[in-house]
Amino acid sequence: MKVSGFSFIKNALKFDYPIIEAITSILPICDEFIVAVGKSDDDTLEYIKSINSPKIKILETVWDDSLREGGRVLADETNKAFRAIAADSDWAFYIQGDEVIHEKYLDNIKAAMVKYKDDKAVDGLVFDHLNFYGSYDYIADSRHWQKKEIRVVRNQKNIYSYKDAMSFRKDNDDKLNVAYVDACIYHYGWVKTPAAMQQKQMEFQKLWHDDNWIKENVPQVDEFDFSNVDSVDLFKGTHPKVMEQRLKRLTWKFSFDPTKAKKESLRRQILNKIYKSTGVHIGEFKNYNLIRK
Repeated sequence: MKVSGFSFIKNALKFDYPIIEAITSILPICDEFIVAVGKSDDDTLEYIKSINSPKIKILETVWDDSLREGGRVLADETNKAFRAIAADSDWAFYIQGDEVIHEKYLDNIKAAMVKYKDDKAVDGLVFDHLNFYGSYDYIADSRHWQKKEIRVVRNQKNIYSYKDAMSFRKDNDDKLNVAYVDACIYHYGWVKTPAAMQQKQMEFQKLWHDDNWIKENVPQVDEFDFSNVDSVDLFKGTHPKVMEQRLKRLTWKFSFDPTKAKKESLRRQILNKIYKSTGVHIGEFKNYNLIRK
């Protein structure tokens, strides 16, 4: 069995992405790793080269500004990396620049790849998704946060990154048929200094909206307001080992006051209470067809 990892990145240093940690967290079970490195305003290219692994293959790219609407450029960059993986790879393991896999899950993931390698009904593998918020001590736990997503797909050219790289589809936008893996994506995209988080928000909204929309909807402030969240919970587990140095560099404090939480409609409050008490997400949209548990 051959496994290719793949990802894309741009301005990793400018926006403080844990891309090194992302790549190295899954590198042990990959035979190669393709990184599409977009032309950046910082030393992202050299930063990726510093991984210094023979498995790493860098694809230098230029982001297409005409794909600004709907974040399509993110899927475009994902597809560039996906199309560059080795033709003889069985599986393609995708990880985004702010995601990390805990080492405790690697055996489960590899075992699932072996188990379903010859089961052609399975197009990919779906993982749980844990969203850290504000700091490494809290996770966003309300129903509207992403709960599961596909991160391993077959090396088939009819599969492609979907919309803003949120998931994968095949053929005529058909959902992939997937098997569930007892593994979890640790998403750190909402863990940055308030200043860095605000800068990222300003920049990344440009991938979805025009300048007028940003001016009207994104606060023109120096620091992001992390208190504008409906619900978070303390994280009681451990972080991946590759994140140890980042945890030591934490320079800001985040705490959550439920009395100052973002106010939701009564309908959303009721649905959220049902979700928290039962785990049932009424009306949940899934980007996949779960056919194996």
